[in-house]
Amino acid sequence: MPEAKPAAKKAPKGKEAPKDAPKDAPAEAPKEAPPEDQSPTVEEPCGMFLKKPDSVSVEAGKDIVIVAKVNGKELPGKPAIKWFKGKWQELGSKSGTRFSFKESHDSASNVYTLELHIGKVVLGDRGDYRLEVKVKDTCDSCGFNIDVEAPRQDASGQTLENFKRSGEGKSDDAGELDFSGLLKKREVVEEEEKRKKKKDDDDLGIPPEIWELLKGAKKSEYEKIAFQYGITDLRGMLKRLKKAKVEVKKSAAFTKKLDPAYQVDRGNKIKLVVEISDPDLPLKWFKNGQEIKPSSKYVFENVGKKRILTINKCTLADDAAYEAVVKDEKCFTELFVKEPPVLIVTPLEDQQVFVGDRVEMSVEVSEEGAQVMWMKDGVELTREDSYKARYRFKKDGKRHILIYSDVDKEDGGRYQVMTNGGQCEADLIVEEKQLEVLQDIADLTVKASEQAVFKCEVSDEKVTGKWYKNGVEVRPSKRITISHIGRFHKLVIDDVRPEDEGDYTFVPDGYALSLSAKLNFLEIKVEYVPKQEPPKIHLDCSGKTSENAIVVVAGNKLRLDVSITGEPPPVATWMKGDEVFSITEGRVHIEQRPESSSFVIESAERADEGRYTIKVTNPVGEDVASIFLRVVDVPDPPEAVRVTSVGEDWAILVWEPPKYDGGQPVTGYLLERKKKGSQRWMKLNFEVFTELTYESTKMIEGILYEMRVFAVNAIGVSQPSMNTKPFMPIAPTSAPLHLTVEDVTDTTTTLKWRPPDRIGAGGIDGYLVEYCVEGSEEWIPANKEPVERCGFTVKDLPTGARILFRVVGVNIAGRSEPATLAQPVTIREIVQQPKIRLPRHLRQTYIRKVGEQLNLLIPFQGKPRPQVVWTKGGAPLDSSRVHVRTSDQDTVLFVRQAARSDSGEYELSVQIENMKDTATIRIRVVEKAGPPENVMVKEVWGTNALVEWQPPKDNGNSEVTGYFVQKADKKTMEWFNVYEHNRQTSCTVSDLIVGNEYYFRIYSENICGLSDSPGVSKNTAHILKTGLTYKPPEYKEHDFRTAPKFLTPLIDRVVVAGYAAALNCAVRGHPKPKVVWMKNKMEIHEDPKFLMTNHQGVLTLNIRRPSPFDAGTYSCRAVNELGEALAECRLDVKGPQAPSPSSAPTRNHTPPSRAPNPARPPTLTWSPCHLEAAASSTSSSSSRTECS
Repeated sequence: MPEAKPAAKKAPKGKEAPKDAPKDAPAEAPKEAPPEDQSPTVEEPCGMFLKKPDSVSVEAGKDIVIVAKVNGKELPGKPAIKWFKGKWQELGSKSGTRFSFKESHDSASNVYTLELHIGKVVLGDRGDYRLEVKVKDTCDSCGFNIDVEAPRQDASGQTLENFKRSGEGKSDDAGELDFSGLLKKREVVEEEEKRKKKKDDDDLGIPPEIWELLKGAKKSEYEKIAFQYGITDLRGMLKRLKKAKVEVKKSAAFTKKLDPAYQVDRGNKIKLVVEISDPDLPLKWFKNGQEIKPSSKYVFENVGKKRILTINKCTLADDAAYEAVVKDEKCFTELFVKEPPVLIVTPLEDQQVFVGDRVEMSVEVSEEGAQVMWMKDGVELTREDSYKARYRFKKDGKRHILIYSDVDKEDGGRYQVMTNGGQCEADLIVEEKQLEVLQDIADLTVKASEQAVFKCEVSDEKVTGKWYKNGVEVRPSKRITISHIGRFHKLVIDDVRPEDEGDYTFVPDGYALSLSAKLNFLEIKVEYVPKQEPPKIHLDCSGKTSENAIVVVAGNKLRLDVSITGEPPPVATWMKGDEVFSITEGRVHIEQRPESSSFVIESAERADEGRYTIKVTNPVGEDVASIFLRVVDVPDPPEAVRVTSVGEDWAILVWEPPKYDGGQPVTGYLLERKKKGSQRWMKLNFEVFTELTYESTKMIEGILYEMRVFAVNAIGVSQPSMNTKPFMPIAPTSAPLHLTVEDVTDTTTTLKWRPPDRIGAGGIDGYLVEYCVEGSEEWIPANKEPVERCGFTVKDLPTGARILFRVVGVNIAGRSEPATLAQPVTIREIVQQPKIRLPRHLRQTYIRKVGEQLNLLIPFQGKPRPQVVWTKGGAPLDSSRVHVRTSDQDTVLFVRQAARSDSGEYELSVQIENMKDTATIRIRVVEKAGPPENVMVKEVWGTNALVEWQPPKDNGNSEVTGYFVQKADKKTMEWFNVYEHNRQTSCTVSDLIVGNEYYFRIYSENICGLSDSPGVSKNTAHILKTGLTYKPPEYKEHDFRTAPKFLTPLIDRVVVAGYAAALNCAVRGHPKPKVVWMKNKMEIHEDPKFLMTNHQGVLTLNIRRPSPFDAGTYSCRAVNELGEALAECRLDVKGPQAPSPSSAPTRNHTPPSRAPNPARPPTLTWSPCHLEAAASSTSSSSSRTECS
């Protein structure tokens, strides 16, 4: 497979930290400890910083650079950087143009350099700052302080000159210091410093014109103005504005009140501190209006005049409003409890299991009871689907466990755990079970009547098997024992006989595998030897070769039993080279018998290999035989294991064969890998791999891995090799998307594009732009350093040339595939007709008040840059009052304080050569109108007075919308409102008190409000006392008699046979009418089936258990001396079966006036004399109608 070699990224020039500080750099101040009330960071620091930011002191108006360095060697990816001011105010794009941020990476040393640039520091920038670095689940932060000093004046700059030395004619270093120059001016300097400090504290370094702008702006515009003018201390700005607008009444009980709000992390403690004027005053604490009692949760402290409330182990229930009360005075605050993010403490680990195994995938988070989400291959795992997929979830404190009791092959995949503070993932690989032979059967050579033991070890304890001899199954007997203990299988043959010689095989059940060995029978021949017989060695080795070689596995026991004959009995001596073995105990020892000599090695080692000699002697002669012992073992670990190249999810691993193959040829290799920091290794192959290069796949990009290799021969598996150096799969980004041309001039081209679709764990450091002249193959870089934003302007291009452009993304892994324009671009200015895009609010008269700012932003278009001209009434603008700023795309007309003279029509013209576009803007500057004139009391009659006046001379350049009229008694001269927004120039004032004399005053009102001064009436209105007579009204007795009238008619009904029914109606009439009920126009008499009631005009006919015979038309007649009234309805009686929709009752002959309206309840009316009865009747009728 071809190797993808990532290009090494060189450190850009000028990005390293300077060795020598610049001359005007501020001196470093000692690092300050963070304040006590600062909440601790959620994550514990992990020591990522090589160089932490230093606390500095800088003079106001100068620039400052804060530098920090982060070690990237232990980071799994590119870090995320955040700068904070104070506790939570994050510095970013919204902080203003004075703040800029820079990040650079040195790939050689793998060090990230972070810089914070603050231009033209103001006093509002001083305070505590914090730098936070976060990579996946790891976070570190450090704090520093910036102290801003007031700019030094000439007097303070001459401090050193005020030091004089006594004596004349001496050098500068001789004599004693004379401080008199300083003592004379100390009082003046101290007063200037106090005055200056007070001014700095009040202004926060913000110019006066900005304060005036803020005072006249709405609260919703504060943030926009602060961002526009680079104000970062928003809290100080709001306090100053609040102080300027509202004069706070000084508290008599509190000398220091609570802050408006506090914030604390859940689990931490917070202290609320107030100071009271008198230490003997009692103070109470309240939470959401409920008094707080002292406890272990809430601790009260009294330190002098300070009263402290400490809230321990804050929870979400402590997020509330708190108040401190001293007598009748209160101070309030609000406590916000911040929920810390749930972090992953112990991530998931890769697992490799077999089908049927029990699997537990566990993850440990930072909080108990936290909510986590499990996902498999991007699909969420829920408890609702757990019974189908055979998995279940378990929580054990901070540990969350996913359990498979009986894992299947389809359960394998990539599992992911997500919290609100991080995520982790791991692979679960499920393989079919494969039997691994841990110890093979060895060939045996035994003598008659001895015991032969065949032993093997397999990887699965549950595997059973059968033994075969020459293809025939071996059955247990008195001499033959078959056992299975754990992973070991044994075949023991006692009292070995010649017929037991043969090939023995063990076959595991269910696996295509067999283990074979040979049993050699050592036959001892006894011959008759004369008394004088020279010694003879009878040797028969298992190999049956001419060189008498014996092979033994390291660690096994070796016993060489050699039969010797001779008369007299010979003496046997064992040797290995010049070394003679004579001891009878130990790992290597000799056992002598009358007719044999045994050489025993209890546990064979690699050093035991060699040629052994046995020498037997007696007086008749001697005999010598040699045996070559070959010790075989597992091979040594492979050497020089290393990763040569990596990709997005793959890595190439190479190694060299082991120096010692164990006496048997190496048949292959086994490979394993794990995540760095984990203890669980995952096998990469089950069948031995014979090559020396392996491609490992299915890895997670951005995770550090380690790998190792095992060598395998016929004896077994070697020890693991040394782990590879930690490596991280990472790849370049994909090509940038949607590369387009935004603008073209005679020498420049502006390009824009979108970020790559796939960035990966390596992140993206920036983009490189290259261009190539059409017809050439040389690509010229347009920028040496990568640009971070998705846009770039290529300059100094030849006019008229046709040029191709391309963009590549750059990260730690190298360059991405380029994104190239499909067609070359001709470098030529494109002429665009000028056009003014007048905002909608300027298309009508633009009205502003006197003293407010005039700030008109009018965009336009046109290429090349058009000529912009402003005029007013055809004349040029007064540059002393009106300021104009024009850019390539818009023009701004600005007046700091508008005056009435600024009203009029302003003409804007945009011209390119002979093309021109114009626009007219009408501006009217208004102010409050003057007072009305000639206010007079024209006429007085009774308790009324007619007041007239004339409109004001000055209407404030705006239409007078009304007048505000007030009256005052001449005795008290207290003014009371009479009319608001009176549009006429006259009004009649009524309800004046007889005997009083009144003055009147009138305010003019326009769009700016009421006039500053009123117009007061020149004369008064005197209300005279006159004689009054009372004329009682004539009384006429009312006739309350009325004819009968049905207030609620009868309604058609459909009832079920056998169930009681009721017909209801309401009637009104005086005298009380006589009521008659009829069925089919026949009067109903005293029939027990019918019950008729009359309750205050509400008439009810109850029908007991109606039958189909009772169906018909029912009517009710009410009669008195003034007339009669009739109400009718239709009653249908159905059987007990469910009625069909087609059988719904209908009544075509119902008059329109009587037809009921089901969507609208009946309306009841009554005469005054029957008010109570009618109300009672209405309620009764309505309730009964609903029930029926």
